[in-house]
Amino acid sequence: MSVSIKMLAAVTLLASSAFAQNASEAPKSPQAGGSNASPIYGVTIPPGYRDWKVISVSQLSGKANQLRVELGNDIAIKAFRDGTRPFPDGAIVAALHWNAEAPEDNNKVLAILGVQSMIAGATANVQFMVKDTKKYPATAGWGFADFKDGKPGDEALHKNCFACHAPAKAQDYVYTRYAPTP
Repeated sequence: MSVSIKMLAAVTLLASSAFAQNASEAPKSPQAGGSNASPIYGVTIPPGYRDWKVISVSQLSGKANQLRVELGNDIAIKAFRDGTRPFPDGAIVAALHWNAEAPEDNNKVLAILGVQSMIAGATANVQFMVKDTKKYPATAGWGFADFKDGKPGDEALHKNCFACHAPAKAQDYVYTRYAPTP
C-alpha cells in the first residue's frame, strides 16, 4: 500500500509541476505585447477563454463552410445580457471557427428524418475583440486579433479588422447577437 501512495504522490507532484509550468507560460494579459501578440493591436490569446460563456453560434457557408461560436468574458456577457452599448472597457469577445464536417455515421441515422448534421472539424482560426477605449481610440475602442494554430496573422490581415466591423457600428462594431435561451 505504501508503494501505491508513493506512486500517487509522484503522479500528483508531476501533474502539479506540469500545470504550474503551463500556467506560467500562459499570456498574462490580452493586451500584452510580444511575438504571440497580434500586429497593430498587440492582443494576445486570453488565458482560459475556452471556459467563457456562449454568446451565440453561427454557420458560415459559401466560399468557407464553417461552424462558429462566439464566447464572452464576464464583462462582455453582462453587457450582452443587459443590452449595454457601447460595450464597457474590459469586454472581450472570442470567435472560434472550425471547418464544418458531415459525420457519416450520424448522417446515416439522421437520413431517416431527412436531416443532416454538421460537426466541428479542423480548426480554422480564433479571433478576439478587446474593448479598451484608451488604448484603441482610432478603432472605436476595439483591439483585434486573429490566430491560427496559436500564432497571430500578419499585419495585412489585421489592417482589415476595423473596416470589416464598420457596418456593425450601431452595435458597437460587434456583429453577433446574444442568443435567446432555449
